[in-house]
Amino acid sequence: MSEQDEIWMRIALEAAAKAGETDEVPIGACLIDKDGNLLAVAGNRTITGSDPTAHAEILVLRAAAKKIENYRLIDAVIYSTIEPCAMCAGALVNARIKRLVYGAKDERFGAVETLFRICDSDSLNHRIEIESGVLADGCRALMQKFFREKRSAKKLES
Repeated sequence: MSEQDEIWMRIALEAAAKAGETDEVPIGACLIDKDGNLLAVAGNRTITGSDPTAHAEILVLRAAAKKIENYRLIDAVIYSTIEPCAMCAGALVNARIKRLVYGAKDERFGAVETLFRICDSDSLNHRIEIESGVLADGCRALMQKFFREKRSAKKLES
């Protein structure tokens, strides 16, 4: 884990925290180009956007592709606070992302290393370099706090 990885993951964590403040699942992502320039940053917006595909990773892919006017994000690095799901992992492969850096594993839906290994599968024509565990404790804690508060609020309503 490099110092740069920690810097970019903190930006993704800020986006995740903002998403959580709007009652979205607090996952954030940012994407940088090969020169280290920030192309996009976003938090989940599935609820506020009424869009089941509005995961943080998908949103940054869309914004970055639009910015560079190319759906191929060659040599780009994406930072995500939580291990991407199958939809997001597939999109990262299709975008030709060079490297994925994520914080905490997702035991239920993680499709990068936990369940499916989509991003580095020998069956696909593109493989992504994967770095996991960057600021994992902070990423995990944000998710746990969010869901703990959700469960607590639900108990109060009962």
